[in-house]
Amino acid sequence: MIDPYGRWPDPGQKPPYAGLPTFSELAYSEDPADLDGVDVAIVGAPFDALASDRVGSRDGPRAIRIASRPMGPEVGTSVDPNDLKVIDYGDAPVVPYDADGSRAAIEATVGQVVAAGAIPFVLGGDHSITQPALRACAARHGPLGLVHFDSHTDTGVEVYENTDNHGTMMRALVEDGHVDPTRYVQIGLRGFWPNTDVFDWQAQKGITYHTAYDVRRRGIDDVVMDAFETVGSGPAYLTVDIDVLDPTHAPNTGTPEAGGLEPRELLVAVRRLSQRIDFVGCDIVETVPAGWGTSDPGALTAAAVVTTTLTGITALRGAEAG
Repeated sequence: MIDPYGRWPDPGQKPPYAGLPTFSELAYSEDPADLDGVDVAIVGAPFDALASDRVGSRDGPRAIRIASRPMGPEVGTSVDPNDLKVIDYGDAPVVPYDADGSRAAIEATVGQVVAAGAIPFVLGGDHSITQPALRACAARHGPLGLVHFDSHTDTGVEVYENTDNHGTMMRALVEDGHVDPTRYVQIGLRGFWPNTDVFDWQAQKGITYHTAYDVRRRGIDDVVMDAFETVGSGPAYLTVDIDVLDPTHAPNTGTPEAGGLEPRELLVAVRRLSQRIDFVGCDIVETVPAGWGTSDPGALTAAAVVTTTLTGITALRGAEAG
């Protein structure tokens, strides 16, 4: 019997729509001291001032937290991500319309997680937030491999004559030496941007890509196996732009492209990749809420991407311990 004048006796008694929204009802802290012994820390990056089309992903971190549900053993494998110590580390103190200040805040906050030996999982925000988050990881681990789910390469020279936005930051990360291009794979590309000169640059750098058509024609299992071979051993970063999905599953994302992946393909991919690749940082970006909670299909899938990746990390660490 729940005491009406007290609190819920244990977390399992509290309904998911009650209380303050942290990711999967995890413990919340903004104190770096509480990162001691943590395996993974959720970090929000509510910034979208560098989006080129539709904005609104600043609300993504909150929407993903609301759409998330308590974690338990994965159906079919019984792997329990609760075997990891995970906390919600709150949001980086971004400043609206201040790109440089916001990136510095994201890099510093993610850097605190990395310095504690934990894996940051960043909730965006537009895709430009990957730049400071990945830089913080590379500062500790050196040049990283990169698995990048997206409908766009984000390696353009410019978008609307602007060289600093969510469509150019991957080129900057490669050119600045934070990403090893020979260990960089893109999955889910489609549409009519960028131009062929960008793909020529990617070929010169040794970047690998698989289109959404490749996924449908070959199957996600074969594409994942190719991604393993491309990234190989060593530290890597995982970034998922929700627009890799078909717009029926993430209708409000900033730059939707028809003909994308299905959620089950994406979840299978991140589960298998995170089970074998040493991801030292992850993010999910470009979630623009269409509603709140489980009524928002994009946020619901974004939350599932986080939990599924945590399941893969749990399985990887269990295999290493065994």
